[in-house]
Amino acid sequence: MRGEIPLESVYAERLSAVAPSRADVEALSQAYVERLEAGAEESLAKLTNSGIRVVLVTGGIRDAILPLALKLGLSRDDVNAVRVHFDRDGGYLGFDADSPLTRNGGKAEVARSLSLEHPILGVGDGNTDLELKSLSPPAVDAFAAYTGVVDRPGVSASADYVVHDFRELTRLVLGP
Repeated sequence: MRGEIPLESVYAERLSAVAPSRADVEALSQAYVERLEAGAEESLAKLTNSGIRVVLVTGGIRDAILPLALKLGLSRDDVNAVRVHFDRDGGYLGFDADSPLTRNGGKAEVARSLSLEHPILGVGDGNTDLELKSLSPPAVDAFAAYTGVVDRPGVSASADYVVHDFRELTRLVLGP
């Protein structure tokens, strides 16, 4: 997340070490929903009700992220995350190793493939999020570092904007 180790060097290793079962992924999904950042649901509703398309591009596990995204009003088609495979008993079999989201530059690759309407604002807290703007060609017109959970100084320093909570994000996009 700080960009010190290439994502593709550790993604498979981390998932293999954890080997999440289907039950583990469901528990993670529930934790995401229960720990929803203050103002997130209202802010994203304001954005989408104003005609702003919100898409999620993450290296997270799709089955863990999807219920949160749906709660936030996103369409299934606007959730781009890594698929994990399970056996019939719910045991971990592996993940979609072909997903660009498991390597550096993958978020920018996916964002470019979505043919989003400009202007495009990328938001995130890690180096792979910052790549949306820093790689050539940029996948977004501007990048906002979200520091509501963690502030990574290298990401914040390179961002066009820094937002500390979802209300700030809403004001940045829609104005006061």
